[in-house]
Amino acid sequence: MKEFTLIFRIKSLNDLKPSPEQMQERMAWLQNIAESDKLVNKGNTLLPMPGSAKTITANGNVKDGPFEATNITSGYMVVKAEHIHEAVEIAKANPIFKIGGSVEVREVLQRH
Repeated sequence: MKEFTLIFRIKSLNDLKPSPEQMQERMAWLQNIAESDKLVNKGNTLLPMPGSAKTITANGNVKDGPFEATNITSGYMVVKAEHIHEAVEIAKANPIFKIGGSVEVREVLQRH
């Protein structure tokens, strides 16, 4: 099996604090992945607040934040799947889409 990182993006800092119902949906989604033995790492939330991140450019300049113009990277997790299409199907069930968020699926290169 391969590993895939699911990278979660939201449109607003307001979406960083889910309602109890949204949190329940997320936990049910995560539990389903764990029960199907597809969860490698439940990941973490990446703080998108000013002062919580820096980006260093190739010329050594440092700027505040990793922030993109339209999306905020809010977290990640790692799942295992036979191929990227299966990982995409796992990601498509995430309730983040109900709030206009998105999920990027990236295959992880295993280094041994």
